[in-house]
Amino acid sequence: MKVSNIALLSLSAAFVIIGTHQTITQGIVASYPIFMLAVVLLFWYKYRQNQRSGKDDDQDNSDLKGKRK
Repeated sequence: MKVSNIALLSLSAAFVIIGTHQTITQGIVASYPIFMLAVVLLFWYKYRQNQRSGKDDDQDNSDLKGKRK
């Protein structure tokens, strides 16, 4: 896993913890943007992970096509 992916996942977890603290102290209205930022980071992490696995699948498929010929 790349450092940037680890950073995205870690930041997302940190924002969930911060958002939980904000919910307890100030309410859900104050913490809503923080939770949304955490969700965006999770989606970005998942997108990057899917892009990477797609490249790996394409390379595997091209290797198989080359071996069949």
